[in-house]
Amino acid sequence: MDELFQKMQKLIADKLEIDELKITLDSSFRQDLGADSLDTYELVYAIEEELRVKIPDEKANEFETVRDAYNFIKSQQ
Repeated sequence: MDELFQKMQKLIADKLEIDELKITLDSSFRQDLGADSLDTYELVYAIEEELRVKIPDEKANEFETVRDAYNFIKSQQ
């Protein structure tokens, strides 16, 4: 995997307190990773801080899988 995915994987694992190996591009934040709405908000904030990208709230609400977030962030770089 590329560097962006590895950074995201580490951030998600740290915030949700899960094993990085459980996180794939196709992982659903809520169903597979157990994130609730507060977790999702904190994740978006952490990603913005760490990767220096702005994610509008309406866009963040559309993120269902790690791939959704990854593709958006990739498009902003």
